Amino acid sequence: MPELAFRDGVMDRIRLRESRYDEQAYLFVLSALEHSQAQLAARRHISAPELAQSCRQLALERYGVMARLVLERWGVRATADFGEIVFTLIDLGFLVKQANDSREEFLEVFDFERVFERDYPWNSAHYA
Repeated sequence: MPELAFRDGVMDRIRLRESRYDEQAYLFVLSALEHSQAQLAARRHISAPELAQSCRQLALERYGVMARLVLERWGVRATADFGEIVFTLIDLGFLVKQANDSREEFLEVFDFERVFERDYPWNSAHYA
């Protein structure tokens, strides 16, 4: 499968507003949004916790034990980073928010170390 990329100029617009995250982080969050929608009977607004959980699930499916490392390579180290990515995309008109949506909803939805390492399905350390 070819690697996803933004059309010419899109990443330049994003970089002018927010330069902390790799292009793949933005594409990943958009993929997680679609992943979340695909699991619903009908399309609807996805809450911050739902999107964060979808990012977690998709990262584990795609990258397995390397999920945390891949996300960190892109600059994503906490669920708050998903919120920064989402709100950058909202600010640029690529996503739409509801009146009650906020960056704060993405704060500490889960702990990366816990969900990607301690609670990883193959990690036997949490059984001891």
